Amino acid sequence: AQRDKIESLLAEMTLEEKIGQMNQESPSIVGGFEVPFGELIEMVTDGRLSNAEFKKIMSTAQQDCHEDEIRTGGVGSLMVQDPAKTNELQKIAVEESRLGIPLLFGLDVIHGYRTVYPIALAEACTFDPALMKKTARMAARESHSGGVAWHFAPMVDIARDARWGRVSEGPGEDPCLASAFARAKIEGLQEPEQADDPYVAACLKHYVGYGACEGGRDYNTVNMAMSLFYSVYLQPFQAAVRSGAQTAMAAFNDLNGVPCTVNKFLLRDVLKDTLGLPGFVVSDANAIKECVSHGIAADDRDAGVQAACAGLDMDMGTNIYKNHLKEAVESGQVPMEVIDDAVRRILSVKMWLGLFDNPYLTEEEMHRFDTLPQEHLALAREAGEKSIVLLKNEGNVLPLSPEKKIALVGSLADDREEVVGAWALSWRKEDCVSIRAGMEKAFPNLQYFPCGGPEGDMNADEIQRAGAYGDVVVAVLGETKAMSGEASSRADVTLPGKQRELLEKLLGFGKPVVLVLMNGRPLALEWEDRHVPAIVEAWHLGVQMGHAVANVLSGKAMPEGKLSASFPAMTGQCPVYYNHPSTGRPASKSKFTSKYLDAPLDSLYPFGHGLSYTSFALSDLQVNDAGEALDIRVKVENTGDRAGVETVQFYMQDVAASIVRPVKELKGFVKVRLAPGEKTKAAFSLPKQDMGFFDDQWKYRLENGVFRIFAGSSSRECISEEVAVCFS
Repeated sequence: AQRDKIESLLAEMTLEEKIGQMNQESPSIVGGFEVPFGELIEMVTDGRLSNAEFKKIMSTAQQDCHEDEIRTGGVGSLMVQDPAKTNELQKIAVEESRLGIPLLFGLDVIHGYRTVYPIALAEACTFDPALMKKTARMAARESHSGGVAWHFAPMVDIARDARWGRVSEGPGEDPCLASAFARAKIEGLQEPEQADDPYVAACLKHYVGYGACEGGRDYNTVNMAMSLFYSVYLQPFQAAVRSGAQTAMAAFNDLNGVPCTVNKFLLRDVLKDTLGLPGFVVSDANAIKECVSHGIAADDRDAGVQAACAGLDMDMGTNIYKNHLKEAVESGQVPMEVIDDAVRRILSVKMWLGLFDNPYLTEEEMHRFDTLPQEHLALAREAGEKSIVLLKNEGNVLPLSPEKKIALVGSLADDREEVVGAWALSWRKEDCVSIRAGMEKAFPNLQYFPCGGPEGDMNADEIQRAGAYGDVVVAVLGETKAMSGEASSRADVTLPGKQRELLEKLLGFGKPVVLVLMNGRPLALEWEDRHVPAIVEAWHLGVQMGHAVANVLSGKAMPEGKLSASFPAMTGQCPVYYNHPSTGRPASKSKFTSKYLDAPLDSLYPFGHGLSYTSFALSDLQVNDAGEALDIRVKVENTGDRAGVETVQFYMQDVAASIVRPVKELKGFVKVRLAPGEKTKAAFSLPKQDMGFFDDQWKYRLENGVFRIFAGSSSRECISEEVAVCFS
C-alpha cells in the first residue's frame, strides 16, 4: 500500500515538485544587521562578537521560513526546532500545497536533545550498548516533542587522530566498538518500545572516511587502501544499515580523489545497492557547492548534476538542486529515473515516520517535556558516571572521603554551560549542573577557587589561597566546548593555555592533587602522568555532569569506563591507535625499528584502559573450537576490597595472512560485576565468520591458519592463547 501511494504521488508530481522534495532549507535570517548572516555566525564563533551582542542583534531580526516556497511544493525538509512553528509550517505543506506532502523536520541531535547526555566519545567508554540505546530512546522522545522527527545522528566515523576536533562526536578508534555503538543508537532512535512511543529517523554520518582526514585537519583530504576502508571505516555504517538506519549524510571529504558528495561508487554502488540503505542520502551543509572548491566541478550546475547522478538525494542548504536540476533534466544531463529514485526514497522515509497520517504535534505532545522527568535526569547521570575513566590513581588518592577539606580549582568547574560539550543545541542552562554544584552537595568542606582555565591568565592570589586550604586539591582543567567539535582541529593536544603551569604551582604545595579533565578529545598528558598522582577523564558529560563527577570522586559510584580512544604521550605521536598494522620492524629499544627518537614507543593510555577503586586479575584463558565459533573463557577475580565492574575485552590477531593485519583487533567484550574476592568465568563466542577481512576488491577472506586470542582489561594488558583455525 505504501509503495502504491508513493507511485501514485510520483505520477501526479511535476518536475518542480519532485525537485522541491530534494530541497532542504533552513530559516533565513533577515534584517537587524549589516553583514551576511554566515559572517555573523563566524564572528560569534571566533570571538569577535559576544553571545550577548549576538542576541541583541538577533532581537531585531526576523526569520523567513520559506512559507511561499512550501505552498508551491518547493521544500521537502526544514531545520526547525520550535514545535509551534513546525505545526504552522506543516499545516501550510499539508493543507495549502497542491499535493499535501508533509515536511520532514531535521536537526543535529548528536548526544541528546534537552537532556544532554555525554558526548559520543565519552559514552562509548561505557562499553554498554544497552545504555547507549536508552539514551538514544530518550533523545528521540524529547526531540519528537520539539517537532524534530529526523536526527542527523549517530555520527559513527572511526577517528584515530586526536588532533581532529570531531573525534568528540563519534565512538572512537575501534570498528567493533563503533559498530556496537551504531547498532544501539539505531535501535534506540528508530524502534519504539510500545505503540504510542515516538520514534525518529536516524541519519548516519559522515559517510564515509571523514575521521581519517589528513593531519587531523577538518574538511581535509582522505586517502587510504580500499582494504582498510572496507575492514575498518565502512564497518560501523554497515552495522547501522543492517540495523535499519533510514538515511545517511554524505561526508565533506574526498576519498581517494572523489568527494563523497559526488561519489557514485560510495553513494549508489556501496551504500544503496550493496548495503541496502532503504531511505535517502542528504548532503552535509553547503557540500554540493564546495565540490567547485574541491576542483571536481566546474560550477554550481555541474556540481548539482554530478551529485544527483551519484545518488545524493537531498541538498542541504545550497539551493543548487532548486536552481539547476530542472534545466539539467530537460537537457538530458540528469535522467528522470535519478530524480524519481531520490523522491521515492524521500517519500518512503516520510511514510515510514507516519507523517502522512499524523503530520501535526498535539498540544500535549508539545509540552510533554516542559519539565524534565526525573528518569531522564537519572539516566543522564548514570551515563555520565559510567563514561568517566579513571586514568591513574597512585597511592589510592581516590575516592575522597566526604569529610575531606577540598580546594576545588579551575574556571571550568563553575561553568554550567561548558558541561554540555560540542554540538548540543537544545539544552537549557537551568538544567545544567556544574562540577562545583555537584561537588558542593557531596563535599560540605569544599571551597572553590577559580585560579585559571583553558583561556586567560592565572590568578596568583587565588592559587595561594587554594594551596593553603584543605587536605587535597581537585583541579578541573581541560578544554572549553568550543575547543573540540567541528572546525576545532588542534595542532597541539596538550592542555591549552597556562593550565600545566597552574598544575605545577598547585603540586608545589605538597598536597595530593586530583586532576579532573573536561575535554572533547584524547589529550597528550605525558607531563601530567609523571607528576599528578590521580587523573580522572571526565570528558563533557552533559546536564548531570556535576553530580556524576561528584559521585565518582566520592566513591558513591565506582569508576568503570574504558577508553574508546588511545591517549598519546605527545602530540607528535598522532595518529596513535592500538589496532595498527604489523610492521617488519616493530617498535623496540633497538634503533632501527618503527619509532620516534624523542617519544615513547606506544600511547600513554591505550584503548580499553580504565582503572577502578578495586582491582581485577584475569587468568586461565581457554580457547576451544566449537565448530561455527571459538568458545573463549577466562577467569576473572576481584582482588581488591570493594565491589566493582570490569569490562573484559577479547581481541584477535591473524598471525599470518595474505594482507598485513592489525597487531590486535577487538572482537567483543563482557562486563562483569564482582564482590571483593569473588571469581567468575567471562565467556565469549567468536563466530568464525567474524575472523576474516576484506581485500582491496571488497572480497571477504577467511584464511586458514594460526590466530592469537587475547583477553584483557585493556588492549595492552592482556593474556593470550594461540589456536589453529580451519574455515573450510
